[in-house]
Amino acid sequence: MKAVVTVVGKDKSGIIAKVTAYLAEAGVNVEDISQTVLQDYFAMIMLVDTGKASVTDLRKDAERLGKEAGVDISIQHEDIFTAMHRI
Repeated sequence: MKAVVTVVGKDKSGIIAKVTAYLAEAGVNVEDISQTVLQDYFAMIMLVDTGKASVTDLRKDAERLGKEAGVDISIQHEDIFTAMHRI
């Protein structure tokens, strides 16, 4: 199953490493990634293949990781993300 992961927060060293390490440990494969820094703010969006991992479990753990890292992490099923952003 595909999902979209977004990460937003104040820029600091190690954000990408923490998020991608968490995903790798959960058996999630990052298929595409885009990130940017706007002044002092970090923004990243990834398209991932969740493999056998549950989006619900990933979401719960990502919220905890986001709090620890000082960023907001959101994980949505690709179909939901697409429907929400369709014009």
